[in-house]
Amino acid sequence: MSFTAAARELGITQSAVSQQVRLLESHLGRPLFHRLPRGLRLTEAGDALLPLLGDAFTQIANGTAEIFGDLARVRLMVRATTSFAALWLVPRLARFRARHPDIEFRLTSSIWAADYPDPAVDLEIRYGTGRWSGLKSDRITWDELFPVCSPDWANGPQRMTRPEDLGRRTLLHVFGFRDGWPEWLAKAGLTDKIDGASGLEFDLGLAALDLAERGVGVALGRTCYAAERIAAGRLIEPFRIRLPTDEAFYLVSAEGRPSTAAAVAFRTWVLEEAATARRQG
Repeated sequence: MSFTAAARELGITQSAVSQQVRLLESHLGRPLFHRLPRGLRLTEAGDALLPLLGDAFTQIANGTAEIFGDLARVRLMVRATTSFAALWLVPRLARFRARHPDIEFRLTSSIWAADYPDPAVDLEIRYGTGRWSGLKSDRITWDELFPVCSPDWANGPQRMTRPEDLGRRTLLHVFGFRDGWPEWLAKAGLTDKIDGASGLEFDLGLAALDLAERGVGVALGRTCYAAERIAAGRLIEPFRIRLPTDEAFYLVSAEGRPSTAAAVAFRTWVLEEAATARRQG
């Protein structure tokens, strides 16, 4: 829904894209887009034509790959938030690569998702409620929030044995999520005893976990972020008080855009990994 984004993907100018679309509309005898003050919207005719063209281009691409093999390598572009990519996706990618060695995989990351999908990206992993206009989504995490800290804090005179002990530790915050330390402290009944706004703040969950592991403070772990480090003994969960969160990470793609064989393979694999991770808790 952007001539500018289309031009960037095709390597031509925005005016060239606009002119080609006008020529196409003139040939067909009706408009395909509503030109709005802020962006584009498909007309009824454009909405009907889109899946037909998508299927045709997908058939051409798949047929070319089948006939010419390496001259038409299967490529897949996936975008994910930086922390999710580093803490959940990348540690699992060897299994995807082993299953699909023919797919040229490219991962790009950002701290938070853009307001609109990038047409060059086949699939994206976003955090939220799963409801985004123009996107279809599959849930891949079911998270709980809980304090995590260095294993060194499990012993010695300064060890943490009660939630009240958080009052003498630095809280490590990750902003951008709906739930955080204030919500966890409320569940633990500590709102009036511990300042849930104090401590250090980051826009990366990865940074908070790294500092917790180094003994700088206590991070609020998220199941999908912290599970591997806890299993490896790099972090511990000092108390068994967990706060479920309704928001989650979702695998999303643009509605009406045909899925390539590579995108279908990746979605199938990610959902299998998500189901396994959920069973393991």
